[in-house]
Amino acid sequence: MADEAAVVEEGSSPAQSPLVAVTFQRNVHRKQKYLEAEPKALGITQIGLSAYQITCVSVFLAKDLSYVHTDIPFFVSSLLVVIAGSVAVAAQNLHLPTLRACLGMQIVACAASIVNIIVCLVKMEDSPSYCWHYYYDNFTLHFGETCHNIESTQSHFYAESILIQVALLAISATLAAYCCKVVNCCAPAPKMPVITVQAPPVQQQ
Repeated sequence: MADEAAVVEEGSSPAQSPLVAVTFQRNVHRKQKYLEAEPKALGITQIGLSAYQITCVSVFLAKDLSYVHTDIPFFVSSLLVVIAGSVAVAAQNLHLPTLRACLGMQIVACAASIVNIIVCLVKMEDSPSYCWHYYYDNFTLHFGETCHNIESTQSHFYAESILIQVALLAISATLAAYCCKVVNCCAPAPKMPVITVQAPPVQQQ
């Protein structure tokens, strides 16, 4: 009877300790996906384009070629995009709170870019005319032509600004999507299958 018990015990041990075990674990390297978006390049692009827009609009405002009530929302939105770009660059350290802050700021930057697009469209449609009075005096006719050239340049600038804001919107949406993948804001963290192979026990003779 003791021999039979020993045989049963030896036969049941492989079932309790299988040679191949499959488990599901979280991917510890999932944060590296954020670096695939090239956040440093995109963040610096956000900062540079927004600084360029702020500088140009400041020049128009200083020369009385623009309105303050439409420039203030533009300045505020552009500053938010600059902050979002700075956070995107800082999030390269893959610190989870910084990545969450980056996600929030990129969503804000998307909204800010949409606001700036609307502001630029309003400025193109409601552009003030400064040149009408030059045509009442023959001595200042050449000044009228110069003034119209300035108005044309201003209109082209706002058309360019719309393209820049669309590019900034795309950059913000891209960074937000990669941040969302890392912080798992839309779905639970994906798990990777891990296969463990165990060596069979050595039977003693």
